[in-house]
Amino acid sequence: MMEKRVLVTGASGLVGRTLIPALVARGHSVHALSRSETRHGQPGVTFFVWDVDTGHIDPRCLDGVGAIVHLAGENIAARPWSDRRKRALVESRTKSIALLYEVLEKRNHGVQTVVSASASGYYEPNVDAWMSEDRPPADNFLGQTGYAWERAVAQGQRLGVRTVSMRSGVVLANEGGLYPKFAGMVKRGLGSAPGSGDQWLPWIHVDDAVAGYLFALEHHGVSGVYNMAAPGQVPFRQFLQAIAHHYGKPLWLPNIPRVLLKAMLGQLSELLVDGTRMSVEKLRNAGFRFKYPEIGGAVAALASQEASRRA
Repeated sequence: MMEKRVLVTGASGLVGRTLIPALVARGHSVHALSRSETRHGQPGVTFFVWDVDTGHIDPRCLDGVGAIVHLAGENIAARPWSDRRKRALVESRTKSIALLYEVLEKRNHGVQTVVSASASGYYEPNVDAWMSEDRPPADNFLGQTGYAWERAVAQGQRLGVRTVSMRSGVVLANEGGLYPKFAGMVKRGLGSAPGSGDQWLPWIHVDDAVAGYLFALEHHGVSGVYNMAAPGQVPFRQFLQAIAHHYGKPLWLPNIPRVLLKAMLGQLSELLVDGTRMSVEKLRNAGFRFKYPEIGGAVAALASQEASRRA
């Protein structure tokens, strides 16, 4: 495979930290955008500084770049959703890609592809039907955020760029996100499902998420929107049961009532008690193969990876 230089936004995030070494291993060189000072010590990776709020970006980040992977966005689960926080969450996703397109418009460039993150929150929650990519966005904050995000990415088509938005499920990884929090509770014998526990969890192992972005990046017949979650999506209760089974722990505590979560977290509780299940037939029909299609295998792999890291 010929070497291609790839620009990655959101390089320090959960997926970005795993994606960058995978890109380098596949013969790509990487330019990474960061809000902090340039970092060193990663062969094949050059960091550049940007500030989306002020519109500052080092234009050299696009020198020689043939593709962009857009993962930038404020952590949607980090803080309660005040009106100000909601605005920051949307703009961190939409203004960031618009800033890159603004730079591209002003120069001759070789960017052919933009692959962006999106999220399962795009869909109406708590519906038993499998959500396919042609479904409309939910009329709530998460749905409209996903809609605005994908529209902003698609603007790259005006520049002759192939654009892909990957509507990702909840990424399971040891390094952050939902999995270590709930796995830690289960291992201490304190596992408890939020809400009814029957809400669907559209999960994906981090290795499959990274493979999904690489697949979209390297297969030029892929364009538009694709759901990206494991085929074996499960209710939240079954997710906890898989962890408990692997570690030989009981699940004896009652569920955490929805009203209590709402009181503690406000609208943020929607991330735990609302769920959906996404059809991934479009991605599979394009030729993508999942390494971890079922939750039991994903939990076993995460446990093995954690044990290897600690050894």
